[in-house]
Amino acid sequence: MPFYNMSDLEKIEIELGAATVQSIAGEFMKAGTVTYPMGGGPPPHVHPNEEQFVLMLKGKLNMILDNETRVVEKGDLIHIPRNVRHGIHILEGPAVFYTVKSPAGDGDLYQDYNEAKDADEVKRQLARE
Repeated sequence: MPFYNMSDLEKIEIELGAATVQSIAGEFMKAGTVTYPMGGGPPPHVHPNEEQFVLMLKGKLNMILDNETRVVEKGDLIHIPRNVRHGIHILEGPAVFYTVKSPAGDGDLYQDYNEAKDADEVKRQLARE
């Protein structure tokens, strides 16, 4: 059985939302930590092929999930079903969360990212709240 220390995993810089990602893939799921700076975060998007869980570890953010917007903080756990529009805007950063997605695909946490049609409009709304 493999054991991992998250601090030993390679840090990958992602342009989308200015994220830093450390992740690992198994046979059926992928997991990792994602860090966004103040004001960062991906615009609304969907994952047609992936289900996701997000556990907030640090920071505070506005999250849109389907038609609901909510402040998410340390200790909050969010379930994001496939094809549900979601996006975040960091309110207090850096914001760090642990995420698990299934299926594993090629192991890239952003593999199944598809920007929502209203991404620009909603991103502006999240920044105002």
